[in-house]
Order: sequence, then structure tokens, then C-alpha cells
Amino acid sequence: MQGHHPGQEVRASDGRLHIVFIPVGKIAVAPENQRTTVRKGSRMSKITDNGVELSGVPETMLWTLHNRATEAMRKDRILDDPKSIEIYQSIKFDYEGHFGKAEPSHALRSLAFDRAVREFIQQNPSATIINLGEGLETQRFRCADLDANWISVDVEDAIAVRERFIEPDDRHRHVAGSALDPDWMDFVPKNQPSCITAQGLFMYFQPSDVKRLIGELARRFPESCLMFDTLPRWLSRKTMSSDGWKKSPRYTTPPMPWGINRNELSSTIREWTNDRTTVTDVGYPNFPRGLTRPLFWFFSSMPVLRNITPSIARIHFQS
Repeated sequence: MQGHHPGQEVRASDGRLHIVFIPVGKIAVAPENQRTTVRKGSRMSKITDNGVELSGVPETMLWTLHNRATEAMRKDRILDDPKSIEIYQSIKFDYEGHFGKAEPSHALRSLAFDRAVREFIQQNPSATIINLGEGLETQRFRCADLDANWISVDVEDAIAVRERFIEPDDRHRHVAGSALDPDWMDFVPKNQPSCITAQGLFMYFQPSDVKRLIGELARRFPESCLMFDTLPRWLSRKTMSSDGWKKSPRYTTPPMPWGINRNELSSTIREWTNDRTTVTDVGYPNFPRGLTRPLFWFFSSMPVLRNITPSIARIHFQS
């Protein structure tokens, strides 16, 4: 995309989609006949017949896609994810040049979430699976054997991008809106449990918003499960600093205001919900290869260090 500008018509000869990034604070307005979705504020994503424009938090859907699909293409892969490979290869974009070399963290996260969803559906066959802030996550394809209904909730611009590659149907419904807006909860079937997942989402919210959302979920969905990943406080502060968290010379993650250490999880969630809530610190599966594998094991085995590492939490609400 070098030499092109947001809003300029660009079409790949091989039919793949172009991705264009809009600098934060600048809004590119498409012609009316090309405009599909707009999100209010200083960041915007736009999808046209000529490509996709992303910035801010929606841009992270390509970061996670890069890591998952690259892992899935390895011979020694830990995650089978052919749909992510299909999407990855259909988008004309310099992933490694923008995000840096792929690493398996997001594949590990998806693996942990898949296992939890499968376990919950086996125990609650009539449950609905609700994925918040799903972006281009392809869990429904990896878990296609599950006889369950799915609801994907994401902001309008992210849903517009998702539907270029993943279409909703009778069993897989898309709801365009913020996870923080409780209106989406009205689409969830009543009087049956739900499995609610939020991969790579809550850390982008303000702490007060996370508290309010989890409290509302506990009230509206008793006997249900909520699973989300967390960042430690030090890493949250890093993303909020003037330097930010640089994944490559060209990519700095959006700010992540909500950080929580692992030893704070149980008491915090119960304070936000009730004493009957069960909180499990699931953690990440071990890294599959390289120097990261022994380092991950070392940090996970030392209590003081373990408390300041990213994690995955699973919550069971009790009425």
C-alpha cells in the first residue's frame, strides 16, 4: 500500500483485499456510495469495494489473525485453523512488516478458549455461545462440530470487516454494537446458560467499564460462564505511557487501561459480583517451542513472577 492514501481507489490484480490504516486523529471520509460503517470518535474503520481501512482497536483483529494463521500454517502447529489461513491469505497486507514476526500467543489463547467452550457445551448442551469483540476470530469453524447457537457481538466497523469473510446464518448471529452497551443482551435466549467469551477485549476498556459489564453479566446471566484474558498492571501502564507498547517499528498497540495482577483476580471479581461466583485462573498453555518455552515455565512456576504475567480467567456466575 506504499504510495497510496486512505480513500484512494486501489484494487489488487489478484482480487485480494487491501488494508489501509488511518492515523489516529485523522478521519478519511469515503464517497457516500462507498460508505458502509462509521464509528464515532477519533478512530474509524471503513470498508469499501476497494479495500478495508482500519485503525485503533479494530486494527488488532489483523494482529491476532497474523499470529493465529501463521501458527496454523506451521507443520508443528498447535492450532488447526484453516479458516484463519484462508482469511489471512485473502488480504493483501504486509503483516510481518507491520506487526513484526508472528508468535504463538494468540494461537495459545484461542486453544485455551476452545477447550473451555467445548467443556461448557458438553455440560450444558442447550447453552448459547456469545463471543464479545470477536473481530476475525474463527472459533465457530474450529468448533463446528458443536451443536450450539452462537452470537458474535462487535462494533459496527468490525462486524462489517468480519462479514466480508464470515457470514452470519441461522445458528451464527452477528450483533453490531459495543460489548459495553447492554442492548445486545436482549438477543440472548432467556432461561438457559450461556458461555460468554472475550478474547483480547477487556484490557481496552476503562476499569470502571469492566466492573460495570461483569456485574451486569452476573445479574443477567446466572449459571453462565465468562472467560476473558488479562494483562498485568505493569504491562497496562506500559501501553498507557508516552512510548506505548511497540510490537514493531511500525506498530504500537492501542492503550490498554485495564490491568490486573493474577493474585487480585478472585477477590476483585467476587467484589464486583457476589461471594458465590467461582473464579478460576486458567492461565495460558505453555509455549510450544523456542526460548520462550523455558522462560514461560520459569515465570509460571515462581509465585511472585507468576502474578505479574498475562493470564486467562474463567468465571462461573451463581444466582
